[in-house]
Amino acid sequence: MDFIKNNLANALTLANLFAGCVGAIHLILGDYQTTAICLILSSVFDFFDGFVARAVKSNSTLGLQLDSLADMVSFGLIPGLTMYKILEPYGNIFLGAHLPFEIKYFGLLITLFSCLRLAIFNLDEDQKYYFKGLNTPSNTVLIFGLYYSMNLLREGTGNTFGSLSINIDLGPEIWVLFTILSSWLLISPIKMIAMKFKSKALKDNYPKVVLLVGGIAILAIFQVVGIPLLVIYYILVSLIFQKQLK
Repeated sequence: MDFIKNNLANALTLANLFAGCVGAIHLILGDYQTTAICLILSSVFDFFDGFVARAVKSNSTLGLQLDSLADMVSFGLIPGLTMYKILEPYGNIFLGAHLPFEIKYFGLLITLFSCLRLAIFNLDEDQKYYFKGLNTPSNTVLIFGLYYSMNLLREGTGNTFGSLSINIDLGPEIWVLFTILSSWLLISPIKMIAMKFKSKALKDNYPKVVLLVGGIAILAIFQVVGIPLLVIYYILVSLIFQKQLK
């Protein structure tokens, strides 16, 4: 019984890793719906492994390391591969010039900075009630959510315009710039809201309330396409309430 109690949280972490591996495989194969389901499962497992560890008091250094290693695949490799897929059609053309390499590999910069962000988080003891920089799950939702939404819009599904087909092509320059911005946000000093509560007082939780109410409104209006917009809203609300995040 003690063995199960001590390793239940670790089992959930490994389930997160398994879902991330399956999601990455299906992303490469072009099965984005399965990848989306795997990311949802990874997020659920990622939440509950910490919850279970605290509930049964089985927190351990092993669990901390496993958590980061699992997140590296689910929320580090997948967003990098997503940007790889976004940049793939552009070949080696950038700013009108032919580069000696294909720019799709530049998308993996997000994976490198996700790894760096996870290592920094493990060593930073200040991030108890807020995040410093954009957390890797949110960054993954932003990048994969954008790509998934663009595919839905291209097919004329999953949007508020009914069956209207919309083809969005921002060009390689915008996506490379977005890659750089995403990578910087992961390790930036900007404080981001964490859904952890110091107290039950409303004045201490205004940022979370604003985030929750606005997030529900965005999803109600834009549906699936609103998922990446939700992360952008999350960043904006965090910027507005910087002084209250401590």
